[in-house]
Amino acid sequence: MFDSIVTFLTNGLTHASWPMLVVYFIVVSQFTIFSVTLYLHRSQAHRGVDFHPVLAHFFRFWAWFSTAMVTKEWVAIHRKHHAKCETAEDPHSPQIYGIKKVLLDGVDLYRTARKDPSITEKYGRGTPDDWLERNVYGRYPEFGPTLMLFLGFALFGLWGVVIWACQMIWIPFMAAGVVNGLGHWWGYRNVESDDTSTNLTPWGFVIGGEELHNNHHAFPSSAKFALRSFEFDIGWAAIRMFEAIGMAKVLRVAPSLDIRNDIHAPDNDTIKALLTHKFQVMTDYFRGVTAPTLHEEVAQAGASLKELPRRLRKALSSGGRWLDHDARERLGTWVSQRPAMATVMDYRRRLHELMEQRNGEAMLEGLKQWCREAEASGIRALQEFASRIKGYRLAHAA
Repeated sequence: MFDSIVTFLTNGLTHASWPMLVVYFIVVSQFTIFSVTLYLHRSQAHRGVDFHPVLAHFFRFWAWFSTAMVTKEWVAIHRKHHAKCETAEDPHSPQIYGIKKVLLDGVDLYRTARKDPSITEKYGRGTPDDWLERNVYGRYPEFGPTLMLFLGFALFGLWGVVIWACQMIWIPFMAAGVVNGLGHWWGYRNVESDDTSTNLTPWGFVIGGEELHNNHHAFPSSAKFALRSFEFDIGWAAIRMFEAIGMAKVLRVAPSLDIRNDIHAPDNDTIKALLTHKFQVMTDYFRGVTAPTLHEEVAQAGASLKELPRRLRKALSSGGRWLDHDARERLGTWVSQRPAMATVMDYRRRLHELMEQRNGEAMLEGLKQWCREAEASGIRALQEFASRIKGYRLAHAA
C-alpha cells in the first residue's frame, strides 16, 4: 500500500518519462501562450483576426483553465494600456511605476486594474458575454487553474505539481513582467511610436511573437507583428496555418509604405501614407536626417559622439520627450549651440505637429510649405528627405 502511494506520488497515473514531462510542459505552455497572443490579444483586444467559433472557444477555455484570466478583464486592461500609454492612467507603465515594479510584480498591477469595474465597463466592450462567461469563466476564474493542478497531479504525481507551478509563473512573469516591463524599457525600435515600446528580440519564439512589442504599438490592429525581413513572429505563422485550414480569417495587417519617384509636390496619397505611417515617417526622419546631421556636426567640430551621452543621442529621435527635466535641458543646450542640429530638430517638431492635424487639406498645404522650406534649408540630408517624403504612398494604392 505504502509503495503504491509513493509510486503514485512519484509518477502519477501515466508513469511518464522525463522527455514526456518536458514535452507536456512545452505543449501546455504553448497552448497558453497562443491563447493569450492569438485570442486575447490579436483577436479580442484589437480585432486583427477572427477565429472559427470552435477554436475561439478552445482558446477562451484554455486561458481560463491555465491562467484564471477572464477575457473581458484582460482585453479591457490591455486596451486601456494603449489608450493611456506612458501616462499616470496606464495600468502598467515602467515610466510611471519603475522597471523593477513592472518586471517583478507586474501581475500585482494587473490584479489592481482588475478590481476597477470602470476599466472593464469602458474598455471591455465586444467581448464574449454568453452563459459560460457569466456563470463559469467570469464567476469562478480561480477554478480553472485549480482544476489544472488536480489534473496534473493525477497524471504525473508531484512532477505534475511542479509543472503546474512553472506554468503559473511563466505567463505572469513573461507577459505581465517582461513584455510590459522590458518591452517599454530595453531593446531595439523599428518605429518611433508615441511611447517607449521596444522589440526585445527579432525572433518572437518564446512568447508567441509578443517580443516584437514596438512593432505592435506602431500598428496595434495588425494581426502580424513582424515588420522587417529578419523578424519572425511565430504567432503569425500559427494564424496563417489556421487560415489555411479555414479556422481563421485575417482582418487587418500593417500596410506597406511605398515611395514614388519624381513627385514634385505632396498629394492626397502622400497625406494618406503619412497618417497611416506617421511613426514610420518620424523613424525615417531620424535615420535619414537627424542621425546624419549629428555625425556631420561632430565630425566638423573634430569631436567625439561620446561627448553627448548615448541616452541623449537616442532621445533626439523623440525630441527628448522621455527625458527628465535636467537631461532635457542639457540636450536642448547642446542642440542650440549647433545651428544645423537646431534647424533639423525644429523641422522635426514642425513635421510632428503637421501629422497631428485632423484637417486633411490644411495638412496638405502645411506639408507643401514644409517641403519647400526644407529644400531651401541648405542642409543636404533635410533636402533629400523633403524630396523623398513627397513620394510617400501606401503600397496598395498602386
